[in-house]
Amino acid sequence: MTSFVTSADGTRIAYEAQGSGPPLVLVGGALNDRNSAGGYVPLLEDAFTVVRYDRRGRGESGDTQPWSVEREIEDLKAVAAEFDEPVSFYGHSSGAILGLAAVAAGLPVHRVVTYEPPFLTEQPEDWRAFAEQQRDLAAAGRPGDAVENFIRHVGAPWDPAMRQMPFWAGLEALGHTVTYDLQIVGDSSVPVEALGRIEAPLLSLYGGDSPQWAETSAEAVAAAVPGARALSVPGQTHNSDPAVLSPHLKAFLLG
Repeated sequence: MTSFVTSADGTRIAYEAQGSGPPLVLVGGALNDRNSAGGYVPLLEDAFTVVRYDRRGRGESGDTQPWSVEREIEDLKAVAAEFDEPVSFYGHSSGAILGLAAVAAGLPVHRVVTYEPPFLTEQPEDWRAFAEQQRDLAAAGRPGDAVENFIRHVGAPWDPAMRQMPFWAGLEALGHTVTYDLQIVGDSSVPVEALGRIEAPLLSLYGGDSPQWAETSAEAVAAAVPGARALSVPGQTHNSDPAVLSPHLKAFLLG
């Protein structure tokens, strides 16, 4: 069942909580809404209250302007505050960066797991140019082109026929939020000072079959957060399999 919480600026944020046990908030990345993490629910709900939410501008959540990273941090804090104990969180890709920023800004958490935050991915000049393209497409009301540009840029397989597929409408509805994720990533540098303020235990995962930047990023996060460690998950890429990752989440978060 969908519930709603009101963020600090009055924006309604939609979330679902399923299962029993300590709360675990799942934070998705670009082109993800709360349904994108649905595969984790049956694998984790026996051990956790699994919380999925629509980040600002996605699904049933509002999109009050102007957007800022700080507003998204407030959204995550509002969702976490619905529970009577500090949450754990699992963040994927840019959602991992958002969660790390929230914890560094004071979000009380029990434990943290990240998967391939897109730090250290490419030269700042290339990243800035890509981010500017995405802002222009969003401002021009061309979410479909924003999605295509994103897919092409990250090197995922692209076929023009995708625009005719049943799933395309869902992606297009999220197209304007890609620029939000790019602003969360910033210049893709690691915020070492901010991460150094994180006191919660942290596990930094990356796929064994992912590009080199994923390992470099995961290791850099682990080096910046006191006591954290990085771990390679064999056979996984950036599009990780919930069935493979869930045992790692359980082992660490319940440890």
